[in-house]
Amino acid sequence: MNRSKRKTACQAPAPGAPGLDADGGWLRGARRLVSPNQDARPAGCEVELLVIHAISLPPGEFGGGHIDRLFTNTLDFRAHPGFSWLQGLRVSAHLLIDRSGAVTQYVPFLRRAWHAGSSAFCGRADCNDYSIGIELEGCDQSPYEPCQYRVLAGITALLQRRWRGLRRDRIVGHCDIAPGRKTDPGPHFEWDRYHRLLDRA
Repeated sequence: MNRSKRKTACQAPAPGAPGLDADGGWLRGARRLVSPNQDARPAGCEVELLVIHAISLPPGEFGGGHIDRLFTNTLDFRAHPGFSWLQGLRVSAHLLIDRSGAVTQYVPFLRRAWHAGSSAFCGRADCNDYSIGIELEGCDQSPYEPCQYRVLAGITALLQRRWRGLRRDRIVGHCDIAPGRKTDPGPHFEWDRYHRLLDRA
């Protein structure tokens, strides 16, 4: 069974508390660590999809700052055997919500993060072009923390107010846009719980 190396305390802000900046690119109150793995969205391409991911580095372990280093191209691939397959990858997400509910933003929402890879939604390819990607620190083998759901729901509500196209049927897991290739956010992600919190956010 995969276990965290450290215990976490959920001390995240209340849902919706951070807010977006004036142009909607950055989440106020989030830690900001800019990833080079980003570029401009195609001209005229609006945000129409929210993709929920899971990540843990090393696999099944939480904490340690390795996700930051992966998204900023500074990860030492020799530091752990579980890192070897990541060598050469250039990936990022817009946000990470860690096990304590703390939020880091790597890419402004108005730009394209490299989170989805080969993907399609309702027959439309290249989901990175028109989506926002949010990573939860987690894995297929472990339940998520209650505060991660609360923070995710609060941020989702903010994004929905900014981009009206982000209806519930356009909030998906990575597994939904890359079936057979990806499984996250995994069997322990409680969609009903998330939706209930979103209804109240």
